[in-house]
Amino acid sequence: MIAFLRGRVLTKAPTRLIVDVQGVGYDVQVPLSTFYRVPEPGAEVSLRIHTHVREDALALFGFLTELELQIFDRLISISGVGPKLALNTMSGIEPPDLVAAVQRGDVARLTAIPGVGRKTAERIVLELKDKLAAFKLETIEAPGAVEEARPDDLRRDLLSALLNLGYHRPLAERAVESAIKSAPPGAAITFEHTLRQALRALSR
Repeated sequence: MIAFLRGRVLTKAPTRLIVDVQGVGYDVQVPLSTFYRVPEPGAEVSLRIHTHVREDALALFGFLTELELQIFDRLISISGVGPKLALNTMSGIEPPDLVAAVQRGDVARLTAIPGVGRKTAERIVLELKDKLAAFKLETIEAPGAVEEARPDDLRRDLLSALLNLGYHRPLAERAVESAIKSAPPGAAITFEHTLRQALRALSR
């Protein structure tokens, strides 16, 4: 059972990395909270791993922090929440905000995430409220400066990421435009920052 990986980032995309560990490429699915902070291809990364074994597949889910791994483990312990929905939930709301939403019983915030219906959101609140109460919310430093994205490429990549997360195209397109326009004049526009802004717009 794989519980930890340290290696070189070979490719990086929203919700998925390939990590080169001594010449072996591991396909690792990650939440956006991890993706935002993973360094660019060529750099070294260390990931906590949940290995999910089924009859027909073996899937690796990776996390930069123990908090993310613990939240994932608790989400998949809930009836009706599998690994993909757990990952999607963690991509639709960052760990500190998820903990806060559960503590407030904010079902509406959770149902704004694609794939999370009202009954599932209610189960998440009911089953996790006490379990998440003692969690220490970790502060993770973002990586150093990254290359500014070209506007056309940025729009295409952002829209693709949001559609893959399950958001409907009209909503995704409006969120992308809103996120790009919200950037301060003269500021570098990066994919990770703009994706975070688009998701915040979609959660309102």
